[in-house]
Amino acid sequence: MFPSTATPQLLLDPVSFAQFAAAAAGVPVASSVPSKSPNSLQNTARRRPSGSTQKPYSPSTTNQRRLVAAATASGVMELRVGGCFRLGRKIGSGSFGDIYLGENIVTHEEVAIKLECMKTKHPQLHIEAKLYKFMHGGVGIPVVKWCGHEGDYNVMVMELLGPSLEDLFNFCSRRFTLKTVLLLADQMLARIEYIHNKDFIHRDVKPDNFLMGLGKRGNLVYIIDFGLAKRFRDQRSRVHIPYRDHKNLTGTARYASVNTHRGVEQSRRDDLESLGYVLMYFNRGSLPWQGLKAATKRQKYEKIAEKKLSTPVEELCRNFPNAFVEYIEYCKALKFDEVPDYEKLRKIFRDLFRQKGYETDYVFDWNMNLPNSNRGVHNGGTITNGHSRQQPAVMPQVVPTGLMFQPQAVSLPNAAYNMMRK
Repeated sequence: MFPSTATPQLLLDPVSFAQFAAAAAGVPVASSVPSKSPNSLQNTARRRPSGSTQKPYSPSTTNQRRLVAAATASGVMELRVGGCFRLGRKIGSGSFGDIYLGENIVTHEEVAIKLECMKTKHPQLHIEAKLYKFMHGGVGIPVVKWCGHEGDYNVMVMELLGPSLEDLFNFCSRRFTLKTVLLLADQMLARIEYIHNKDFIHRDVKPDNFLMGLGKRGNLVYIIDFGLAKRFRDQRSRVHIPYRDHKNLTGTARYASVNTHRGVEQSRRDDLESLGYVLMYFNRGSLPWQGLKAATKRQKYEKIAEKKLSTPVEELCRNFPNAFVEYIEYCKALKFDEVPDYEKLRKIFRDLFRQKGYETDYVFDWNMNLPNSNRGVHNGGTITNGHSRQQPAVMPQVVPTGLMFQPQAVSLPNAAYNMMRK
């Protein structure tokens, strides 16, 4: 599971870790930081000599808090975390910390590695990792492979996922068809309901935080980034958190609920209202309160709030089915601690899907809009975007829990992945 005796193990200090992380991200290392060449590192690092009976490195030992780098025969250094995960290039950012591509050196499985500097004012990654583990087992919840500390960084290793809905929205010229919006709505609603049933609210529902799966889970929507999530109900007593006001805005202003703008403590209703704005964003291509200019962030938030409050739901959803008006108005009418009727909300969109006579073939816009794309044909390809780089495979032939429709074998061809590269 761990590096062999043929590959010397080098325990690097936090400065070296920062240098390697910067290099992986393509960021120049500041001249004020003393540099260490692979040769000098080899001369100063503790090694396990070839043929030694010394106990091999294990992440369960005190060395877990140090960075491990392997020096190859050519003198090239590679960064490892958790003992068996090789750190690659930077592929994105979350609410707190940066995300890197990684690989399990034993299984060669690609993973996502999230790093957060331990010196940050309010470290959040360890809390997020605990939440992922708490949510473990739910459909569309990423699996955490390892979490711990390396050098000056908190580290979380997760399964690698596909493109975000924001990535796919941009790929589809910033407009989804009604069919795709309804297919997504059903899964997104199921993810939010699952989190709520685990006594948490997400508080940052937006397209960037919903990702498609890879391989056999290519039609599955995942929800990510629990950096802002909060428990809204005691797990034992089932007592709801109290109503409060004068709260600062938490989340993304574009999709925040009206009550969040008003400074009211968030609850389940706010996640659901935010989802309504995300769906209309997909329908319309943009929201009326986008692109507002202001001198400060606070002033911009105020302008967004004013525009959102002055825009009737009917106007927001004009030229689109009344189902979206019904959904948003229901969410806005919920009381602070009221239990949402998720089945009612699900039925609103499922009924519309059936009324439109759409086929349950699970073909999304990013499948249909591609040059030379064929239903059910796997053409291979490599995704290289904000959170992924892996070949897709055919979709599952069984319906995972929480999915509304039977998936079909549909995947993105090479052309799609090439166009989606960043």
